[in-house]
Amino acid sequence: MKISVVIPVYNEMESLRELHQQLSQSLSSFEAYEILFIDDGSTDGSVDLVKLLSETDNHINLIQFHRNYGKSAALSEGFKYAEGDYIVTMDGDLQDDPAEIPNLVRKLEEGYDLVSGWKKDRKDPISKTVPSKLFNFVTRLFTGVNIHDFNCGLKIYRKAVVKTLDIYGGRHRYIPALAGQKKFKVTEIIVHHRPRIHGETKYGGARLFHGFFDLISILFLSKYIQSPIYFFGQIGLFTFLIGLAIECYVLYLKYFMGEPFAKHIALLMLGVLIIVVGIQFFSIGLVGEMIANSNQDKESRVKGLF
Repeated sequence: MKISVVIPVYNEMESLRELHQQLSQSLSSFEAYEILFIDDGSTDGSVDLVKLLSETDNHINLIQFHRNYGKSAALSEGFKYAEGDYIVTMDGDLQDDPAEIPNLVRKLEEGYDLVSGWKKDRKDPISKTVPSKLFNFVTRLFTGVNIHDFNCGLKIYRKAVVKTLDIYGGRHRYIPALAGQKKFKVTEIIVHHRPRIHGETKYGGARLFHGFFDLISILFLSKYIQSPIYFFGQIGLFTFLIGLAIECYVLYLKYFMGEPFAKHIALLMLGVLIIVVGIQFFSIGLVGEMIANSNQDKESRVKGLF
């Protein structure tokens, strides 16, 4: 069994040497392992330090981005190149404790596909912990994945999980939810969380808004990716009926109340506009259905080749 540890790095030079020492100690009990540092456009010398460390440790591999793409891109690239049967992810700032890796492995081997860390005693300022609690509550409520800490950097996966997940944008926050949608068995364990010693956090307040939009995207795609007509068709039917009702009301005023069309021209035009919008939503749903069916046909043909 081989362990791969995937670590996104962005300007963490002060932490990397100590992190490497702790990782080497924690992983020494495993027969085979690799450490993949994914440099996300660092400008502080992190790349040079990783290269230096790799000269004395052949377990280290470096993947380098030439600019900052974000954590999701770094994890996605790490998942692509990870060769381990089990893949561990953690942050490079020393807040995640490498000593927890054996505990994660033991929990995974109880029959789970993904084990997420739970920073129950989190060593971060209230400006991060309070929004995080709200984020986790909302995500747990809407996704049905019952864990406390979706965005903990310390996780372990079976290889089959990371090879099927599509991580981009800010979707790294929802990896347990994405895995749960694919019917993988997800659980969590309490892990030791440490205060930040070096550097500063790379995430600002905008992550809350980005996370909200990412959640909407994930919920929409999980429910309607195979049948988009159900979503757009409902909206189209609702708006079409409203427009039709307005037009019927204008006809009632004309033929039963004797009022001329000119008196209600604005209402007449509003009804026509709403009907057109309803038809457009229907059209979007039908186009989405054709795209979804086309993708399914392609997947079936590819599977048939193997």
